[in-house]
Amino acid sequence: MRLEDILHALLFVADAPLSLETLAEASGAAPAEVEQALNNLQQTLAAAGPIQLVRIAGGYQLATKPEYMFYLARLLNPPPKRLSRAALEVLALIAYEQPITQAQIDALRGVDSSHTVRQLLERGLIREVGRKDAPGKPILYGTTEQFLHYFGLNSLDDLPERPD
Repeated sequence: MRLEDILHALLFVADAPLSLETLAEASGAAPAEVEQALNNLQQTLAAAGPIQLVRIAGGYQLATKPEYMFYLARLLNPPPKRLSRAALEVLALIAYEQPITQAQIDALRGVDSSHTVRQLLERGLIREVGRKDAPGKPILYGTTEQFLHYFGLNSLDDLPERPD
């Protein structure tokens, strides 16, 4: 069997991005071989068909090419999952300032953000990353892999430059 075909099969059944290390372990190939095979697979898929190989959230995943989204939306008719303005504000603060406490978020926004933080936690876009060494040991928040996936980012380095 060709390594490209093995990787294609592994990526096809995965419900989340797979890291190079995971793909190497599952295929039994060296990471360098897997990386070369992924590059070959990416070129093959880019040349024809509706599927592409994307690098996202620190791993690799098969995805539909953007030009097919209209048809998929018609089929799936997903309910809107938009984030509110408040949620986007809080999420931006956490993404750029992480780790950050609830009190710091509230101070920067000037309003109570506890409900919004709770919603973002429930959606898996943020998580508790520890406790601050301060009185009361407040929870520190940071973004998740789901955050990267939701916004189509490979890493936090891909965030736009911070506005002034």
